[in-house]
Amino acid sequence: MKNAVVKKCAQCGDPVRGRSDKKFCCDDCRTAFNNVLNRDANNFMTKINRILRGNRRILAEFNPEGKTKIRREKLLTAGFKFAYFTNIYETKAGRVYKFCYDHGYLEIDDYTLALVHRKEYVE
Repeated sequence: MKNAVVKKCAQCGDPVRGRSDKKFCCDDCRTAFNNVLNRDANNFMTKINRILRGNRRILAEFNPEGKTKIRREKLLTAGFKFAYFTNIYETKAGRVYKFCYDHGYLEIDDYTLALVHRKEYVE
Protein backbone atom coordinates (compact mmCIF):
# COMPACT_ATOMS: atom_id res chain seq x y z
CA MET A 1 0.00 0.00 0.00
CA LYS A 2 1.30 3.47 -0.93
CA ASN A 3 1.68 6.23 1.61
CA ALA A 4 -0.84 8.83 0.50
CA VAL A 5 0.24 12.42 0.70
CA VAL A 6 -2.49 14.39 2.42
CA LYS A 7 -3.05 17.69 0.64
CA LYS A 8 -4.13 20.67 2.68
CA CYS A 9 -6.84 23.15 1.78
CA ALA A 10 -5.40 26.34 0.25
CA GLN A 11 -7.79 28.40 2.37
CA CYS A 12 -8.06 26.82 5.83
CA GLY A 13 -5.37 24.11 5.90
CA ASP A 14 -7.77 21.21 6.58
CA PRO A 15 -7.15 17.93 4.75
CA VAL A 16 -8.47 17.77 1.18
CA ARG A 17 -10.22 14.58 0.13
CA GLY A 18 -11.29 13.59 -3.35
CA ARG A 19 -9.70 14.18 -6.73
CA SER A 20 -5.94 14.52 -6.92
CA ASP A 21 -6.17 18.04 -8.40
CA LYS A 22 -8.57 19.33 -5.76
CA LYS A 23 -7.26 22.42 -3.89
CA PHE A 24 -9.99 23.13 -1.34
CA CYS A 25 -11.78 21.09 1.29
CA CYS A 26 -15.20 22.58 0.49
CA ASP A 27 -17.04 25.10 -1.66
CA ASP A 28 -17.03 27.70 1.13
CA CYS A 29 -13.21 27.66 1.27
CA ARG A 30 -12.95 27.85 -2.53
CA THR A 31 -15.31 30.85 -2.57
CA ALA A 32 -13.53 32.60 0.31
CA PHE A 33 -10.12 32.07 -1.34
CA ASN A 34 -11.29 33.49 -4.68
CA ASN A 35 -13.08 36.42 -3.02
CA VAL A 36 -9.83 37.45 -1.32
CA LEU A 37 -7.88 36.91 -4.53
CA ASN A 38 -10.25 39.08 -6.59
CA ARG A 39 -11.15 41.70 -3.97
CA ASP A 40 -9.27 44.62 -5.56
CA ALA A 41 -10.58 43.91 -9.05
CA ASN A 42 -14.10 43.39 -7.72
CA ASN A 43 -14.01 46.68 -5.79
CA PHE A 44 -12.88 48.54 -8.91
CA MET A 45 -15.50 46.87 -11.07
CA THR A 46 -18.21 47.47 -8.48
CA LYS A 47 -17.41 51.18 -8.46
CA ILE A 48 -17.48 51.44 -12.26
CA ASN A 49 -20.69 49.41 -12.54
CA ARG A 50 -22.34 51.64 -9.91
CA ILE A 51 -21.48 54.71 -12.02
CA LEU A 52 -22.74 53.05 -15.23
CA ARG A 53 -26.01 52.00 -13.58
CA GLY A 54 -26.42 55.53 -12.25
CA ASN A 55 -25.85 56.99 -15.71
CA ARG A 56 -28.37 54.57 -17.22
CA ARG A 57 -30.94 55.42 -14.53
CA ILE A 58 -30.50 59.16 -15.21
CA LEU A 59 -30.86 58.70 -18.98
CA ALA A 60 -33.98 56.55 -18.52
CA GLU A 61 -35.47 59.05 -16.07
CA PHE A 62 -35.12 61.95 -18.52
CA ASN A 63 -36.22 59.86 -21.51
CA PRO A 64 -39.42 57.98 -20.61
CA GLU A 65 -40.74 58.10 -24.21
CA GLY A 66 -37.60 56.64 -25.79
CA LYS A 67 -36.50 59.76 -27.71
CA THR A 68 -36.10 63.35 -26.51
CA LYS A 69 -33.79 66.36 -26.40
CA ILE A 70 -32.29 67.72 -23.20
CA ARG A 71 -29.82 70.32 -22.01
CA ARG A 72 -26.42 68.89 -21.01
CA GLU A 73 -26.58 70.79 -17.73
CA LYS A 74 -29.70 68.87 -16.62
CA LEU A 75 -27.79 65.59 -16.80
CA LEU A 76 -24.80 67.08 -14.99
CA THR A 77 -27.04 68.41 -12.23
CA ALA A 78 -28.56 64.94 -11.85
CA GLY A 79 -25.06 63.46 -11.36
CA PHE A 80 -24.43 62.07 -14.84
CA LYS A 81 -20.76 61.27 -15.50
CA PHE A 82 -20.00 61.72 -19.21
CA ALA A 83 -16.69 59.85 -19.05
CA TYR A 84 -18.49 56.55 -18.32
CA PHE A 85 -20.44 54.65 -20.97
CA THR A 86 -20.66 51.03 -22.13
CA ASN A 87 -20.37 51.42 -25.89
CA ILE A 88 -20.29 53.78 -28.85
CA TYR A 89 -22.44 53.55 -31.96
CA GLU A 90 -21.44 55.51 -35.07
CA THR A 91 -23.98 56.00 -37.82
CA LYS A 92 -23.14 55.95 -41.52
CA ALA A 93 -23.47 59.73 -41.44
CA GLY A 94 -20.74 59.91 -38.78
CA ARG A 95 -22.94 60.73 -35.78
CA VAL A 96 -21.59 59.23 -32.56
CA TYR A 97 -24.00 57.92 -29.92
CA LYS A 98 -22.67 56.95 -26.50
CA PHE A 99 -24.63 54.32 -24.59
CA CYS A 100 -25.01 53.19 -21.01
CA TYR A 101 -26.37 49.75 -21.75
CA ASP A 102 -29.61 50.36 -23.70
CA HIS A 103 -29.94 54.13 -23.10
CA GLY A 104 -27.77 56.57 -24.98
CA TYR A 105 -27.21 60.10 -26.14
CA LEU A 106 -25.99 62.05 -29.13
CA GLU A 107 -24.26 65.40 -28.63
CA ILE A 108 -26.10 67.82 -30.93
CA ASP A 109 -24.06 70.85 -29.85
CA ASP A 110 -22.17 72.00 -26.75
CA TYR A 111 -25.41 72.40 -24.80
CA THR A 112 -27.97 69.99 -26.25
CA LEU A 113 -28.19 66.20 -26.30
CA ALA A 114 -30.59 63.84 -28.04
CA LEU A 115 -31.51 60.93 -25.74
CA VAL A 116 -32.42 57.57 -27.27
CA HIS A 117 -33.44 54.12 -26.11
CA ARG A 118 -32.34 51.05 -28.10
CA LYS A 119 -34.98 48.43 -27.41
CA GLU A 120 -33.25 45.76 -29.49
CA TYR A 121 -30.58 45.50 -26.77
CA VAL A 122 -33.11 44.08 -24.34
CA GLU A 123 -35.29 41.99 -26.64
